[in-house]
Amino acid sequence: MINPLFESMKQSILDGDSDAAITLAKQALAANLDPLEAINLGFLPGMNEIGEQFSAGHLFLPDVIMAAEAMKKATSIFQPEMNRRGTQREVMGKVVLGTVKGDVHEIGKSLVGTLLSASGFEVFDLGVDVPFEAFAKKAREVKADIVGVSALLTTTMTGQKQVIAVLENAGLRPQVKVMVGGAPVTRGWANEIGADGYSEDALGAVQMAKKLMGKF
Repeated sequence: MINPLFESMKQSILDGDSDAAITLAKQALAANLDPLEAINLGFLPGMNEIGEQFSAGHLFLPDVIMAAEAMKKATSIFQPEMNRRGTQREVMGKVVLGTVKGDVHEIGKSLVGTLLSASGFEVFDLGVDVPFEAFAKKAREVKADIVGVSALLTTTMTGQKQVIAVLENAGLRPQVKVMVGGAPVTRGWANEIGADGYSEDALGAVQMAKKLMGKF
């Protein structure tokens, strides 16, 4: 029999209700439920449905942001107990993110990072105005599976090509996939510079990351 808490957990994500998500996570711990089970059977199905509803045009970006925040809050409640038990949520993959050198736009890149984290990826956000070499350095350090490079200006999107070149020169390109995004970025540009993935919105970026990891 499915624990009734799981349906409430899912609903808290659909409602984007962080307070309810936190309360339910604490209730799960008090009931000695397995944190991983609560995440995978309770909260994660809500996040998946949010993605489907957004893709179908039934939800808007603020709904997605609120849901992702609720997911993060719930997961953070479980983390100490998972550490104590020596268990960890399955990591979908490791992603290094950043807005390329010369560009200080933050919002889109940060949203992608939030949604990737909520979906089970381990995210290393380098911030904005990131030197090309820093992407490669971090990718090598954490053994990244994916590097995501954002650019919001036509004058800085060429930096995405530079990052790919740096990864190639560092010998990392065979094992590291590259995703690009940002307002001026197109699928054609992504193909031209040899990127492995492109998306025009944050949820699409999550789906692309899953696809690149063979999880979608």
